[in-house]
Amino acid sequence: MNSTDLDRATLRMAAPSDEAAVEALLTASGLPLDGVHEALPCFVVAEDAGNIVGVAGIEACGVAGEHALLRSVAVAPTWQKRGLGRALVTRTIAEAEARGAKALYLLTTTAEHYFPSFGFHTTARDAVPEDVRATAEFQGACPASATVMVRTRSADLV
Repeated sequence: MNSTDLDRATLRMAAPSDEAAVEALLTASGLPLDGVHEALPCFVVAEDAGNIVGVAGIEACGVAGEHALLRSVAVAPTWQKRGLGRALVTRTIAEAEARGAKALYLLTTTAEHYFPSFGFHTTARDAVPEDVRATAEFQGACPASATVMVRTRSADLV
């Protein structure tokens, strides 16, 4: 993103009042809405002139929240190819780790070549912990053909 775009877009945690705009952006992007309401407090939004132009969410899983699901990454068409998606994913990963997530999972049908630059790699569905597999996205919101990816905290790899 160039400095002009950085000056215009503000990244912040989603507020309850953002739900309709977040859902509209996700619907326009062909992404599922299952579980968005419950996970909205852990979503990061990008705002420009009072409009939500991007979103990325985490859904904490399990009692301790040591696993999380990266979900609902979407950018308005006019903001695509400008680095906003990268900024949202980077901020969301940081939020997940700050909340104690040791492993972050995702499902994608279109972006399996995008996420390795963030440290994600493909994994088998049966290698995903049960608390993550219990999410709406794993239970059917995303197709069974979706690629499953995981990113573990670098500090935990040592």
